[in-house]
Amino acid sequence: MALKKDGFITRFKNIILDEGEKPDIYRRTTSNQIKLKIFLTSFSILFFELICIRWIPAYVRFLSYFMNFVMLAAFLGIGLGIMASRREKLRLPAFSIWLFFLIIVILAARFELLLPSTQVLYYAAGESIAPPENSIVLPVILFLVVIAFTILARPLGKLLTAIPPLQAYTWDIVGSLAGIAAFFFMSYLSLSPFYWFMILCILVICITPKRRWLSAAPFLIGSLVIVFGLARGSLWSPYYRIQIQDVDDGHYVYVNNVGHQFATHFLNKETFYFRVYDLLGQKPFKKVLVLGAGVGPDVAIALNYGAETVDAVEIDPIIHQLGIELNPDQPYADPRVNMYIDDGRSFLRNVSGRYDLIIFALPDSLTLTSSYSSLRLESFLLTTDAFESAAGLLSEDGMLVLYNYYREEWLVRKLAGMVNHVMGSPPFVTTYGAYGRAAVIMGGPRLAELDASLLAPYSEDIGDIPAGTGWPLPVIGQGTMGEDPTQALASDNWPFIYMPTPAIPSLYLGALSVLLILALSLTAIVVPKETLRRFNWHFFFLGVAFMLLETRSLVTFGLLFGNTWMVNSLVFFAILSSVLLAILYNARIRLTRVWPLYTLLIALLLVNYFLPLKELLGISNPLLRYGLASLLAFAPIFIANVVFSHSFRDSKLADIAFASNLLGSVLGGILEYAALAFGYQALLLFVIVFYAVAYFTNRKEQPLVVEIKP
Repeated sequence: MALKKDGFITRFKNIILDEGEKPDIYRRTTSNQIKLKIFLTSFSILFFELICIRWIPAYVRFLSYFMNFVMLAAFLGIGLGIMASRREKLRLPAFSIWLFFLIIVILAARFELLLPSTQVLYYAAGESIAPPENSIVLPVILFLVVIAFTILARPLGKLLTAIPPLQAYTWDIVGSLAGIAAFFFMSYLSLSPFYWFMILCILVICITPKRRWLSAAPFLIGSLVIVFGLARGSLWSPYYRIQIQDVDDGHYVYVNNVGHQFATHFLNKETFYFRVYDLLGQKPFKKVLVLGAGVGPDVAIALNYGAETVDAVEIDPIIHQLGIELNPDQPYADPRVNMYIDDGRSFLRNVSGRYDLIIFALPDSLTLTSSYSSLRLESFLLTTDAFESAAGLLSEDGMLVLYNYYREEWLVRKLAGMVNHVMGSPPFVTTYGAYGRAAVIMGGPRLAELDASLLAPYSEDIGDIPAGTGWPLPVIGQGTMGEDPTQALASDNWPFIYMPTPAIPSLYLGALSVLLILALSLTAIVVPKETLRRFNWHFFFLGVAFMLLETRSLVTFGLLFGNTWMVNSLVFFAILSSVLLAILYNARIRLTRVWPLYTLLIALLLVNYFLPLKELLGISNPLLRYGLASLLAFAPIFIANVVFSHSFRDSKLADIAFASNLLGSVLGGILEYAALAFGYQALLLFVIVFYAVAYFTNRKEQPLVVEIKP
């Protein structure tokens, strides 16, 4: 029996494929309804972006170090989606179906991902042979994310052209602010992904035509069921998915599928925890600072060895809470302990007083601090500038101690060289075998009290050395270790402790190549040729420049106020708020010749370049220090937003301009990796160049006329 044209097959195709809204829909829609649609669509896009950045790396462990690739894929998808709105006959799957498919793929991709690279260290890098399927994971997930955002952002294209550009842009930013605020609130409450996806599903229903609600419901419900099942048995801090495994002598704490900490009686900890006490603990360290206190073993050991006061700093509130609940020694219940939930570098900058012992206690975060940079949570804690701050807090016979499973010999030499550089004398280093290369690095005035026979240059020809207190690891070398000229010292400008020298590793170059190929291929497929001919290079270069400026500003604020999730969220909120201020400025003041704005912007960027943040951090008055640094970092952001909204106000093709800007942001995010080779200060030079190019690619330039509206 033949089916009618509008029969079952046609209805099924309409369910599976999202053909976009018809061009005349906005003729029947009021201005307020359009604004509400822009708000809800932008809210959905930003909220989904934050979900992808947090949720996907929690299950595909490798992506914890490549969250910025997920963000770039999102930007690419949004830009393509807006441009694809001009191709009426382009058929894409419904978002609810693609979301369900994405979740299924993540469910299937939860295998151990290994990469044969030690140009930049991360957990398990270079430790095993990588199976062939590993190279497929990143391209597949990036493709899925790009298409998901293409589908979700497609309606935004027509919405941006339905009302004046500045009005549309305003409601886009307000929706993005709502997305950040909602996710901030959910992170603050440590809610599980089930609640994230539930909010997303509600938003998707709100922006989906009523006729498609019934068809979307099964896929959205299915997505929630899978997400709920995956999240069972997990805790969600603002940084990690955390799981607990109970064993006979304690509790293992896993983050993003990685064994991270072990809550057990302190004598069960590895021998390197005790090395400084075994060698130099005859006279107690009375005042101790532990950076990276975690579940509390370092704190318990310090208390056992006679500490009168222990300041414990931990960035993750959930891990600290687990220390309270699971550590059998109960160190956090001791009245001698002062607990601080803070970024370690921020604490070093703001604390006063002197310490007899400062411990950098295995600070390996296993994740990036944000999706806009290649920084990890501990990046600013392991620089020569941080070690200088710590050294300035030591008492007359104090000690600075670092220990961890460093895995690579060059990393031990790099850290030892940094301590040597700060202290002016080589530290005493002990290295251990059995489970990768663990090491203890000790430097400071009390090192002069060490047995003189031990203060020989580092050697691994040492005979049989007793492991000492704690769970034994074989000692494979010890002695003093100076600077290694082959290792670049990490600094606040180049805070890449896990790289031997400045460079862009081939691992990243390969991944960036995949992203570029994906961008070019999908652009050719989904964007109409007529739209490509109208591509706006002025807005493209504005996007490149602003992404680099935003990245550098986020790095600056992270150094100033701490690399915490709260600081990053508030900075994003402040940046988007500055966009609203810039829109208000351009709505009231019509400056038709924009070269004064570009001149002011480039001047501010040059001031930031020639007045490094280190100079400002040396100002003794904290209010003046933070005020000046924030002003210098934030002023270019505001002027850049004024420049953009000024151009966008008069755009005749707002959707193409906006999409061009987003695609430029993708290139800006790719160029961010130049900081691995040149440092973050050099990004300002890229910003200046791209803003200059953006100015000269703006075809519109009229005589100076300033009109202030009442």
